[in-house]
Amino acid sequence: MAGTGSLALPMWGGTTSSAQTPPLKTLPAVGTIKNISADALTLAADSGGEIKVLLSGDTKIFRVPPGSKDLKDAAAIQVSDLQPGDRVLVRGKAGDGAQTFVASAVIVMKQGDIAQKRAKESEDWQRRGVGGLVKSVDAANGTVVISTMTAAGNKDVAVHSTKDTIIRRYAPGSVKFDDAKTSALTDIHAGDQLRARGTKSAEGAQFDADEMVTGSFRNISGTIVSVDAAAGKVTVNDLAAKKNVEVAFTPESQLRKLPVPIAQRLAARLRGDAANGGAAGSAQNGAATAVNSQPARPQGGQGRMGAASGAGNGTGTVAESGGVVGAGPAGGMGGGNRGAGGDMQQMLSRLPASTLGDFQKGDAVMIVASEGTNGGAPTLITLLGGVEPILQASPGQASTILTPWSMSSGGGDAGTP
Repeated sequence: MAGTGSLALPMWGGTTSSAQTPPLKTLPAVGTIKNISADALTLAADSGGEIKVLLSGDTKIFRVPPGSKDLKDAAAIQVSDLQPGDRVLVRGKAGDGAQTFVASAVIVMKQGDIAQKRAKESEDWQRRGVGGLVKSVDAANGTVVISTMTAAGNKDVAVHSTKDTIIRRYAPGSVKFDDAKTSALTDIHAGDQLRARGTKSAEGAQFDADEMVTGSFRNISGTIVSVDAAAGKVTVNDLAAKKNVEVAFTPESQLRKLPVPIAQRLAARLRGDAANGGAAGSAQNGAATAVNSQPARPQGGQGRMGAASGAGNGTGTVAESGGVVGAGPAGGMGGGNRGAGGDMQQMLSRLPASTLGDFQKGDAVMIVASEGTNGGAPTLITLLGGVEPILQASPGQASTILTPWSMSSGGGDAGTP
């Protein structure tokens, strides 16, 4: 689940030697480098706004790999080694001006290192991931039962956790996996979306989770009433609620369109056609071939499961996701075809990205969105077009197609406080 969005950096205390120890009783600033000069950095601060970081001959600059908890693997670098997009934690003291920092030490995670780590984690979420809608939660025994969609139809999977399982939950109103917070099984409820990575049993009914991300999201199926690309909003007539719903679009939102052959195969499966029941494997293989012939979409972007977010994640996307959300990426938390009975969300995640300009009034779509905060519009996580055959076949089950895939991709923080 490789998420875009903010990346937490460790507030290190341990180091390799006293000569490398940054001041520990001074204010920290965390952000992403926007501009660089010989004696200053401009950061897009995680806390909001910009911070000017003043450098001097005494400022120490260290490069650390993503995931570092201390400075034991740190390497001293120069200002000339820094680039816009690098993530930094600055230790020092407040300067004379507002939002000005005098740096005694700058700890850097290079943008390329972060991208590489997230790509590896995104691949792992794809290879060892499972996702679906939560049916039940047994917190006492550490088990969550989810409903997943496979080429053979819906299937229940028991996801088992231990005290070592990392559990995260998407923040309300966020589709970024990096915004997902540490959570517990007691925070998971029936109807939530869940994405996990770990080890699946041979028959696929049991899953031992190393990590999972969850979230509560809104599924909307209907036709587009209007698209306002300038304002980043889409209005859809919700078939279930029988009313118009406005959804806010963000840079982390995922937009895809199903090719007609795949939409027809999915519709046939949802209808439960007798012919389709005997040819689930061939339908899966045919759909996978059609999807895999499309250009693979970029990995990474908003884990977000993880997030998301991915989500994932959750959410993601979701989402990795990660992405919710995702995740992501927002990159998806899916992967390639796994043959008959495989995870259909992984196949869907390989569809090429679309833009708001690819959608127009009257198009049938399925949407997964986070609930709006403070009365605001829901935030679009995934919008899937080309779904007319699916909605005609089974409007009630159609949303399960998007469930795990919609969460921002995961991947977690490249560094953890």
